[in-house]
Amino acid sequence: MQQQSVVEHGTRRAIVSIAVIAATLLEIIDTTIVNVALPNIQGNFGVPVDQGAWIVTGYIVANVIVIPITPWLAARFGRRQYFFASIVIFTIASLMCGLAGSFGSLVFWRIIQGLGGGGLISTSQAILRDTYTLREQGKAQGIFAMGVIVGPALGPVLGGWITDNLTWRWAFFINLPVGIVAATLIWMYLRNPSEPQQRKLDWVGLGLLALGLGSMQYVLDQGQQYDWFSDPNIRLFTALAAGGIIGFVWWTLRSAIPVVDLHVLRLRQVAAGSVLGAVLGVSLYGSILVLPQYLQGSLGFTATLSGLTILTRAGAVMLFTPITAALASRGTVDVRLSTALGFVLLGVSNWMLAGVTTPTADFGTFVASLIISGIGLSQIFVPLSVAVLGGVPDKDVPATSAFFNLSRQVGGSIATAVLVTILVRGITYHQTQLAASETLRHAPTAIYLQQHGGEHSVVALANLEALVEGQAVVMSYADTSRWVAILSIALAPLVLLLNKPRLGGHIAAE
Repeated sequence: MQQQSVVEHGTRRAIVSIAVIAATLLEIIDTTIVNVALPNIQGNFGVPVDQGAWIVTGYIVANVIVIPITPWLAARFGRRQYFFASIVIFTIASLMCGLAGSFGSLVFWRIIQGLGGGGLISTSQAILRDTYTLREQGKAQGIFAMGVIVGPALGPVLGGWITDNLTWRWAFFINLPVGIVAATLIWMYLRNPSEPQQRKLDWVGLGLLALGLGSMQYVLDQGQQYDWFSDPNIRLFTALAAGGIIGFVWWTLRSAIPVVDLHVLRLRQVAAGSVLGAVLGVSLYGSILVLPQYLQGSLGFTATLSGLTILTRAGAVMLFTPITAALASRGTVDVRLSTALGFVLLGVSNWMLAGVTTPTADFGTFVASLIISGIGLSQIFVPLSVAVLGGVPDKDVPATSAFFNLSRQVGGSIATAVLVTILVRGITYHQTQLAASETLRHAPTAIYLQQHGGEHSVVALANLEALVEGQAVVMSYADTSRWVAILSIALAPLVLLLNKPRLGGHIAAE
């Protein structure tokens, strides 16, 4: 079906942009707020850590299943109707999560919330792409970047404040006013690029997709907790993930009514952009996971101060993103070079962060590395989005946006799994290495014991053991930052696979 232009101008464009970015922030901020409030939720319901993890796992599993099928859903029901419904589902589920009287009820509504949230991110990016002219794509993707990059930084701040001052239920209630306003504006002002189309649903493809992505997400979220492949359930879900994804690809490439258009991956822009999106997810979500644990666990920061520390990076993103967006829109700077520079800056900032990760660091210690990280992120997201979305035909924008956002989400999930594994196993390694050197022949050790009651003092030995363990934890946190740095710099050359986007009129369907 022929698409009509939905480019907006003036007040109407401003309203659509505000509504879309509000919906984007709604989904992303809530994820990080809940992560901060998770210990309180577990304590309130009296559930162990492994059960409590389902509050996060259930949401993300539902999220990653919905993201790739959003183009089909938007085409079937109309993009305006689908986006509106996603906001409403997310908002109602947020209310029900806040009112949940049992742990099972909370997990159920988190899954529903994930189904609604999955429809927000990729649809938001496609809407903004179509709302602005192609010459203004830098501005459009700059607006979207504010939600995607700043959101994960604002979440810990709000989550920390809620944790310190209110009950965990406000982590969900805070979504209600934003959801209501965003849904109202979308229904009143957003236009459909095409009318809803009657499409049959490929139930086999959908089932294989849900099995593959859902099982993969379970393995990533729960693997370290159950010692990976030593656990039979992890082995089972790994096999289901591999079978589901392989079966989905095989089936979908032969289906006359595919639920996901995999053919778009033949476009070099989309394939390379998806890989780079995954690397972006590693840095974006990996640091958000690890840094607050170090700040609160090893340095004793409050949840609020921890969030404010991460907000330093968001401040740099907000300051430099408009500049990057303007340069990208005008074609002043090759967006591929901007993206490569951003990944290098991310690598440098993470290496710097590893260098200042010590047991005695304070707030000011992290400012320089976080500002450089923020500048790096501002150089990546807008140029990369412009390069990927600006290089595909109009008809392929929804599928491209879905794959790009799915790759960032999966990259974040992989980062979470890998970094937590590095952290946990690194603690054991460093503790063993440090303990082996802490003998009476080591002068500082002998002096410490002598000053604290002697080598036979139980208290002195216990304190020494605590110091060794604490140092091992800090060293392991530094290891995670170094690995993110290495990955960011090593994969930066992938930008060479991107074509330079066209900044003229919209690319017609090919």
